[in-house]
Amino acid sequence: MNYQSPIFLRPLDPERDGEALHAVFGDEESCVYMTGPAFKSVAETIENLQKWTKGLEDSSWAVCDIEDGPALGRIALFPDRNPSNAVMEAACMITPAARGKNLAARALSIVIDEAFDKRGVRRIFADVDPDNLPSIRTFEKLGFAREGVLRGNWRTHIGVRDSVIFGLLRDDPRPWRN
Repeated sequence: MNYQSPIFLRPLDPERDGEALHAVFGDEESCVYMTGPAFKSVAETIENLQKWTKGLEDSSWAVCDIEDGPALGRIALFPDRNPSNAVMEAACMITPAARGKNLAARALSIVIDEAFDKRGVRRIFADVDPDNLPSIRTFEKLGFAREGVLRGNWRTHIGVRDSVIFGLLRDDPRPWRN
């Protein structure tokens, strides 16, 4: 990846970041591939961010373009139900106004390196809706291999959906290091 404007990650703070992240979590188009519809209010966004980060405070980050700046998105790594597996799931959401700057891939590359190099993670995977082309492109850009499709895997607000599973192993090439 080519050098671009700086990117900063800081621990996600639901209270502080809720309003900024409501731009993505309150946007119907952005949330079409989530399990539920967009949140109706900033308060609902904050409430869900609190649920999602409870116990995972060291695995959920706000993506910023200036140090300690406002959140332009959220990056998260979710541990497997069995921590001894050393497997994590990656997720990302970028606000509509901040898209087109390669923020998701750049932020994910930082947390992937940290997970593999410092946390002893052996595998990171992503579960992506087959119609979510921007997310598919992001994970492919990062070197994730398409491992398969889980048919009818999710019941969502838009119906039953398949999952495309992408995986990256600790020893796989990391294109951003070239």
